[in-house]
Amino acid sequence: MRAIYEHVSNGGPVYINASIALKVYLDLDLLTDLYDNICKNPKYREIYRKSIENPEQFWSEVGTLLTWTKPWKKVMDNSNEPFTKWFVGGELNACYNALDRHVHGGRGRKVALIYDSPLIQAAQKVTYDELLDKVSRMAGALSKFGVRKGDRVVIYMPVIPETVIAMLAVARLGAVHSVVFGGFAASELAIRIEHATPKIIIAANCGIEPGKVINYKKILSDALKSSSFKPSRCIIFERRNIEKATLDRNTDTLWDEVLDTLSGSEPHPCVAVESNDPLYILYTSGTTGEPKGVQRPVGGHLVALTWTMRNTYGMESDDVWWTTSDFGWVVGHSYMCYAPLLCGMTSILYEGKPDRTPDAAQYFRIVEKYRVSGLFTVPTALRVIKREDPYSNIGRRYDTSSLRQLFVAGEHLDHETRLWAQHSFRVPVLNHWWQTETGHPITATCVGLDHCLNPPKLSVGLPLPGYDVRVVADHGTEAKPYEMGRIVIKLPLPPGVMSTLYKASMTFYDLYFRQFPGFYDTMDAGFIDEFGFVYITAREDDVINVAGHRISTAAIEDVVMSHSDVTDAAVVGVSEPIKGQIPICFFVLRKDSDKCEKAVGDELVTKVRGTIGPVVDLKLTAAVKDLPRTRSGKTCRKIISKLVNKQLLTVCP
Repeated sequence: MRAIYEHVSNGGPVYINASIALKVYLDLDLLTDLYDNICKNPKYREIYRKSIENPEQFWSEVGTLLTWTKPWKKVMDNSNEPFTKWFVGGELNACYNALDRHVHGGRGRKVALIYDSPLIQAAQKVTYDELLDKVSRMAGALSKFGVRKGDRVVIYMPVIPETVIAMLAVARLGAVHSVVFGGFAASELAIRIEHATPKIIIAANCGIEPGKVINYKKILSDALKSSSFKPSRCIIFERRNIEKATLDRNTDTLWDEVLDTLSGSEPHPCVAVESNDPLYILYTSGTTGEPKGVQRPVGGHLVALTWTMRNTYGMESDDVWWTTSDFGWVVGHSYMCYAPLLCGMTSILYEGKPDRTPDAAQYFRIVEKYRVSGLFTVPTALRVIKREDPYSNIGRRYDTSSLRQLFVAGEHLDHETRLWAQHSFRVPVLNHWWQTETGHPITATCVGLDHCLNPPKLSVGLPLPGYDVRVVADHGTEAKPYEMGRIVIKLPLPPGVMSTLYKASMTFYDLYFRQFPGFYDTMDAGFIDEFGFVYITAREDDVINVAGHRISTAAIEDVVMSHSDVTDAAVVGVSEPIKGQIPICFFVLRKDSDKCEKAVGDELVTKVRGTIGPVVDLKLTAAVKDLPRTRSGKTCRKIISKLVNKQLLTVCP
């Protein structure tokens, strides 16, 4: 049986039997109490059983949470698995469900968005009435520029209300948005533009970070120069209080001119789309060497988001919800923009860092000032605050009594950080697990289903309805409790997960479903305990997680290998206390190179930052004589990673 590497109190490593060690380490008595809690309260057990045994009936009932312009003819069509379709024939509009129906229901004066930016000392509240007016007029302008149902629109903007307006305006027309994270450099933006072929690009002229301004407009211009595809128009939102925009009058139009001057900016009605039409394309890191655009179906996604907002996160329409993310990531799509608005809630948009803007008190300040009910962030943010406030002295100065739960996801949450956060924010800190591909949680502590709010240490919770989670052991059979293996999910997948990869249906099938027929391959490793709690231990592919941002090591290696003095390279993730992981690059110098190793290493750091973007956070480089390889000639990246992280596994007889 595989053993786990464990540190004991004296700091020394020991190798222990996995099943025995885990039961001790994860507090078996606590698990038993949790199991009793679940059995005595059958709410979750009954809902979950129904979702697995009779998914069509279960999701048909959940689907009524939305407003449909045309009812569905069939709840699920699984005739072409894994290309499962949900709510087939049903028609609806995402923007209508997020805005219009709340305004029509008399809640237009309720605050929809709260924008807070300590970076520029700005705050703004936008009601549902105001948001609907701006969104519908932007939709009218986009329509004048030729955007129609099914067209793609790339959005390159920071965390500001105008990003939500742009996303919803595109959705209002039945078009497809593709939001690109502002931390990416011009080359990465160009790749996405070429693949998505957008009719229009909507961008801000700049973003802002502590101590610096990011010139989005220049990055966009550089991307368009190198891109083989050119959009018909770029709409630029000028942040005049930060930096004036430099426009190309042949292709660029200012945002304010679009809304206030052009005759075509009259409000545009919602365009209904079929449930399985795409809502958006979101490009995610991968190892295939080609753009990997996750395509999200509109109907199932809206259903899943509405259900999880209430049942997983325990939020209601009068609550204030805060997700700390960027709109360029799936969390920003799901739980900054769509989910809280679908439920008629108030969503906070925070443009800042957990520290340095100007200090580590900002998370506590936001919770107190806006009476936040629920907070969703990444463990890195908590580790950053903990580094500045290890004894919770800052947190004690603020009233966080409105906060009920704090959720984290996106990377490993260490136990010490969880305990610190619970003490500092004085609420349960709940870890959960999901992926860009799924769009909403796979496992969680479901507050709305009366789950115990003190789940076992290191667990990411119990499977959500619709997710039949299994673990495949190394020998290819289903793993026993506590046995490590590859985590898979039995088909069909629930509504809301990706329907395919844009322009890459065969890659979609080969990447996620071919290795384990009848199952979705999560490419994550872990185990399930005897009571059903899931634990994630590692990522099986070569995507590393830097402060919640999934970065492909293959993409970094491509940049490194383009250096004229480098003949070979391998990039792996190394553990880092604040960001979870950062990349380390091992490179082999050309034999006749006249440059010193340090100079080349510094050049590689600059090159990667300039090509992919600062988000990669490459700082560590090392020249080596050679790289270890398999007999087939492949670089042994997993061995390198284990050596670097000192987490070698042994196999017990």
